[in-house]
Amino acid sequence: MSDLTYLKRLFQAYYQEEQKNFPQVSSFNLREFGYIPWEKKVFMKRHLKFENPKELNIHLIQDTPRHLYSSGSLYLESDAREMENKKYQGCDLIIDIDVDHFYTPCKEKHDLWYCKECGAEGTGMPDKCPDCKKLKFTKLNWVCDDCLDVAKNEIKKLIYNFLIPDFGINEKDMRIAFSGHRGYHLKVESEELRKLNSDERREIVDYLTGDNISFELMGLIERSNEIHGILKENLGWSRKLINKIEDILRKPEIELRKMFEDKNQFDFKPFYTTSFLNYKDDFLELITKGERNVWAIEGFGLTTWKKFLKEIAKQVGVELDEPVSIDIHRLIRYPGSLHGKTGFKVQEITLRELEEFNPLDEANERLDPIVFTSKKNLTHKLEITENKIPITKIKGVEYGPYSKGEKIEVPHHIAVFLLCKEVAKTI
Repeated sequence: MSDLTYLKRLFQAYYQEEQKNFPQVSSFNLREFGYIPWEKKVFMKRHLKFENPKELNIHLIQDTPRHLYSSGSLYLESDAREMENKKYQGCDLIIDIDVDHFYTPCKEKHDLWYCKECGAEGTGMPDKCPDCKKLKFTKLNWVCDDCLDVAKNEIKKLIYNFLIPDFGINEKDMRIAFSGHRGYHLKVESEELRKLNSDERREIVDYLTGDNISFELMGLIERSNEIHGILKENLGWSRKLINKIEDILRKPEIELRKMFEDKNQFDFKPFYTTSFLNYKDDFLELITKGERNVWAIEGFGLTTWKKFLKEIAKQVGVELDEPVSIDIHRLIRYPGSLHGKTGFKVQEITLRELEEFNPLDEANERLDPIVFTSKKNLTHKLEITENKIPITKIKGVEYGPYSKGEKIEVPHHIAVFLLCKEVAKTI
C-alpha cells in the first residue's frame, strides 16, 4: 500500500467516525463545494452541490478528498459549471490570514529553500537565490508555535482593531477557524456585506491592510521648510498611526535601534536611527499632547517621514491574503475537514476560545485539531526523503531535526504529519 493510499484510508476512517459530529455551514444547500483528491495529477474538482450534510458525508466516505472546500458565495444553482449560470445571491466576507504570505522571524529557522539552478540552500523566504539570483526554488514551509501565534495576533488585531470598532461587525456574525496548517480563516455572515461587489471588497481590504492610504490626506505636508505631520485627534487611520507610534517610542532604546535598522522593518541607516533616538522624547511629547504638529528631526525630510509612516501602517494594518477577500467566487476550507498537508483538522473556534487556543498543543480535547493522536501510543517507522527537516514541536515534544536517509520511529500523529508533508516514507 502506498503512503498516499494509507493516508486516504485514515482520512476516510475519520470522516466515517465523525459523521454525527461533522459541522454544518449556514445556507448549506446554497454553497458550492469543491475538493482536491489524493491523485497527483488531478486538480480541484468543484461546482458540486449537496442538498444536506448527509449527502456530503456519503461523498466524504466514498470519495475521500485530501482537501475539502465550500464557497463563501450563495447560489441558487451552485452546481452549474459556468459562473454566470449559478444565479449568484451574494457572498460572505472571507478573510484568510496565512503566514505563508508574509515574513515572520521564525522562518529564518524552519522554512527551507533549495535553488534548482546552482544548488544553493538556506532558510527564510528570499525572493530569489542570493547566490545566482535565479528564481527557481524548491521550498519547504514548516509550522511552529511562533508563526501560529503571529497569525492569531493578526486575526485578533483584525477583529478588535477593525471589524468591531470601525465596521460595527457583531460577534455572532463571525465564524473563526484554524486552517489546519499555518493560519486562520474568518468569515463574516452579514446580509449587508454579502451585497458588496469585488471593487467594494477591495476598498475594505485596502482599509484593513493600510495599503494605498494617503499620508498627505491625513495632513503630512512640507510647508515653509517645515514638516507638518498627522494629528491624533483625527479619527480612523490617523489615530491608529499615532497610537502605534506612541507605543513604539516607549520601548527601550536598544530595542528601538534594532527595530529601526531591521531590513524587514524600517530599514534605516544608523545615522537616521541615531538622529531619531536623540529627538525621541521630544517627539513623543509633541504627538502625545497634539498641540502642534511640526515634526522636526534632523535629517528627516518628507521622503523619510513617508518611509517611517509606511512601516507604521504596515504594523497597524492586518496581514491578509488579499485575493481571497476580493474574489466573490473563492472557496474556503470546510470546517471539520482535514488538511491534506498536515493531517490536522480545520477547527472552528469562538472569539472567546481564540485567546487560549493553541493548535499544536491544545488542552481542550473538543478543540484539538490534531486528531490522529494514538491512545495506544502507536508508533511508525519512517525514512526521511527530504534533504533536511527542521525541528517539529507538537504536543510539547520536539522531533528532529532530520536529514535525508535517516530512519526514525515516531508517534502516529507525527508520522501522519510527516507523510502528509511528503518529506518521509514508511519502511
